[in-house]
Amino acid sequence: MAAKKAAKKAAKKAPKKAGTRKRRGVALQPTELGAQELALATPPPELAALLERVRTDGGAVLATYREPLGGRNLVLVSLPIEQVRPTPFQRDVSDAHVRKLTHAMDKTRRFLDPLIVVQRAEGYETPNGNHRLTALRELGAKAVIGLLVPEADVAYQILALNIEKAHSLREKALEVQRMYRELARLPETDEASHELEFEEPILVTLGFGYEKRGRLAGGTYHPALKKVDAWLPGSLAKTLPERERRADLILGLDDAVNEAVAKLKEKGLQSPYLKNFVVARVNPLRFIKGDLPSFDELLATMTSRAQKLNIEKVGAGDLARSGGGAADDE
Repeated sequence: MAAKKAAKKAAKKAPKKAGTRKRRGVALQPTELGAQELALATPPPELAALLERVRTDGGAVLATYREPLGGRNLVLVSLPIEQVRPTPFQRDVSDAHVRKLTHAMDKTRRFLDPLIVVQRAEGYETPNGNHRLTALRELGAKAVIGLLVPEADVAYQILALNIEKAHSLREKALEVQRMYRELARLPETDEASHELEFEEPILVTLGFGYEKRGRLAGGTYHPALKKVDAWLPGSLAKTLPERERRADLILGLDDAVNEAVAKLKEKGLQSPYLKNFVVARVNPLRFIKGDLPSFDELLATMTSRAQKLNIEKVGAGDLARSGGGAADDE
């Protein structure tokens, strides 16, 4: 009996084979299409206009196929490079990353990562390939290889699709904010329907904050504010002003925190973590059990506490205990 229990316990602990794990929250049921069923020998009629447009634009259709998860149609195309541009809400190009890509392509003499592209009224846009596109232009390429997606709204799924360079919080938030403005001009949708594109409510609010103050230390406020921000009801055109108002509240808090940091420095305290220290001091959430305050209530409390922070009661030992003193010695 004991042996059977031990065997059962060992079986439970046995690691699953790679690729067989079912991730929590994943509901996708993939198609049953096998490898040989993905190729489309004859393009379906619904792609006719899309393919004709590629040829009219000076490009070529290299292949048509179905992707293996949802069975949706995709087209592998070559396009004149001047026909392709990044979506307008992408992060700014990093010169260092373009330089790295340019040297890699120059060394290998190969371009192996097709861009995802969608058709627009004029030309094509890529939601995930701005750095590669820039590198190709610098190298003098005349054409680019792309995966043409018939569903143009995939252009807004930039954060999920990006494979080039990990986003910082600032980059994520600014891209979300730019997408928000773009989508607010389109037929009415609400924030929750764009959860994949926006990821989390606080990224929207921080994005509007970064738009107004590029050096906002959003990462310092993110852990607390994400607990009290939420998707807003109503169309994006109607909720956009509220997001801007919330961003202004964050900037008000930032002003108060910066003033407290300046006073600590005047007192002779030096650390790259002074802002984190002040925010931790004025954040009441760690002491709250039960219902959390609203976004406005939390911002009002934190701002007031930062403005009233008694600098005379803060010493070097407080910084050290908070984990903010070690960096001074590095």
